[in-house]
Amino acid sequence: MWNSTSFHPDYFLLIGIPGLEDSHLLISIPFSIMYVLSFLGNSTLILVISTNEILHQPMYIFLMMLALSDVLLSSSTVPKTLSIFWFNSHEISFNGCLTEVFFIHFTFVIESAILLFMAYDRYCAICHPLTYAKTLTNSFIVKAAMMTVFRSLSMVLPFVFLLKRLPFQQTNVIEHTYCEHMSVAKLATADILVNVVYGLVIAASSSGVDMILIIVSYGVIISAVLRLPSSEARFKAFNTCVSHICVIILFYIPAFFSFIAHRVGHKYISLQFHIIFANLYVLIPPMMNPIIYGVRTREIREKTFIIFTRMTSNRQGRGVTFL
Repeated sequence: MWNSTSFHPDYFLLIGIPGLEDSHLLISIPFSIMYVLSFLGNSTLILVISTNEILHQPMYIFLMMLALSDVLLSSSTVPKTLSIFWFNSHEISFNGCLTEVFFIHFTFVIESAILLFMAYDRYCAICHPLTYAKTLTNSFIVKAAMMTVFRSLSMVLPFVFLLKRLPFQQTNVIEHTYCEHMSVAKLATADILVNVVYGLVIAASSSGVDMILIIVSYGVIISAVLRLPSSEARFKAFNTCVSHICVIILFYIPAFFSFIAHRVGHKYISLQFHIIFANLYVLIPPMMNPIIYGVRTREIREKTFIIFTRMTSNRQGRGVTFL
């Protein structure tokens, strides 16, 4: 099991949810349903937006980027979690664990940046509508996407090397359903202060800064909306922001709860509740985002209905020809 040259185990054992092993199969039912809904919903959003030129606007392009990151986030964790619940497949290789750590944090930092750009989109649309088209050009969106990926890579890649430098000589058992930076670091037989400090710095400089800028942008937006002359115009302006605000709440609250739970220990938060909540964090936001935008955005509803209508009619047409 142990690699004596580097003091790294060949594999880790993911326990799942400690104390609830007998309920794993039952817990897997809502988890698998949420994952399927998340995958189908976000895939539909990507298909609808990418195949309709009328939706090739900044707001919808950012939404498609969010859907892509949601698929990556849930798919990097949930399949392994379900394999634990269904097949007792607890083993994950050392490098596989580090890969999972990378993609979880990489996607989180990307999603945070996308939500910030979506807030900027709403700020430009409401506060500077006359210059909106000149500001949020295709070139700007491409640069924003490249900057987002570069920022996430540069911030998250060190997590892998910080874990790889640590010796793991006592246990390879992770009390979780997936590999997360701190859950792995806590198993090390060396000082992990650097890991703790770096995690705090990255959280503050990425999601912390993004959230502050989002709050500031919405403060300016609210101020501008309240100055509009008619109540109808104010309602219409606020209505365009509701979906984004709901997505922000769904994203940041569970993420920061999980972040805090790792650092305050389980004296105040039970281990079972923490792990279940950590799984819901990678399931509920990706599942709800397509529903929120699909229900509240008329253009997406209409284009989705058209695509499914065409698919249904094509299948019926092939069936008639075959008969």
